[in-house]
Amino acid sequence: MNRKTRYLLIPIVLLAILLLLVHFLLPVYVKDVLNQKMASMGDYRGHVDDVDIVLWRGAYRMQGLEIIKVNGNTQAPFLRLPETNVKIRLRPFWSDGVLVAEMELNEPQLNFVDGDTDEQKQAGKGVDWREKVQSILPVLLDRVDVNKGMVAFRNFNSEPPVNLYVNELDLTILNLTNAKQQEGSRDASAEGKGLFLGQAPIEASAKFDPLVRMQNFDFRLRMTDLQLPRLNDFASAYGNFDFKDGTGDLVVEAKVRDSQLSGYVKPLLRNVDVFDMKQDLQNEDKSLFRGIWEAVVGGSQQVLQNQKLDQFATRVELSGSVEQADVSSFQAFLGILRNAFVEAFSARFEQVQDER
Repeated sequence: MNRKTRYLLIPIVLLAILLLLVHFLLPVYVKDVLNQKMASMGDYRGHVDDVDIVLWRGAYRMQGLEIIKVNGNTQAPFLRLPETNVKIRLRPFWSDGVLVAEMELNEPQLNFVDGDTDEQKQAGKGVDWREKVQSILPVLLDRVDVNKGMVAFRNFNSEPPVNLYVNELDLTILNLTNAKQQEGSRDASAEGKGLFLGQAPIEASAKFDPLVRMQNFDFRLRMTDLQLPRLNDFASAYGNFDFKDGTGDLVVEAKVRDSQLSGYVKPLLRNVDVFDMKQDLQNEDKSLFRGIWEAVVGGSQQVLQNQKLDQFATRVELSGSVEQADVSSFQAFLGILRNAFVEAFSARFEQVQDER
């Protein structure tokens, strides 16, 4: 090997050593930075177990990311991300000087928790999540895919404990990179589907501007063919009754313009059986007053249901600001009467008038 060849090999070897050092040390550095940023997030703190980076592919992976409430007693993490994959897009590589990427979340879990005290509740309050996400992930996301996710509503302190959830959630969010809001249109969109309580198909869609704090957005959700006895823990804890039989659908449409909410929540129940004399009044596990209350609930449902179609429905209007939506009980009662004496509701979307 001549001297000229040796001179050429030296920088190549040094570069290879440097790349190996970056390959092994950069993930450790990024992991430490992420954990430092998530160590103090107001009412929450986070931790990531491992970070892998593949420089030549423009990709990295986070494993075991978990965010919990600091001073809470919720028995479940607020967010759990077993695996998160991020891939930098090559075209366009830059967007206003910021990297553009695609993200894939595998089997994520999001837990909302209710309770009697603030320490028992968990809803994500106390943190500017948009600012935190931008500091942890300094890229613009062109596409986010959620695979087999779960969103849960829990109450560990109610009697009985409540666990409502959507599982097998597949969700796609597009165009989080839009930098300008066009008049009369939303910039980003989201569509997903899953199973409510592992049984009832559920689908949802949304349109929103990712650059503002939800002053304008559209949301739709439809759930069909839920077996109502699956709601018994929730109905018993929050309504002091349970279902013996029946199925239900749910349709939700909400529209926000300039922070003002309009829309509706419309449940449709079919072949409902709430009260059973033998099981409810003679059941030693239930009090006499509980049995009487279930008789009242069941009797009211029988009176107000559409007798011809054997279904019970209402429409609850949504109005007010997004900070404090106002659900009118009077409108709900009018919806019940409309179903009972005028016409049956159906599980279909209705047009929400644009108030602009």
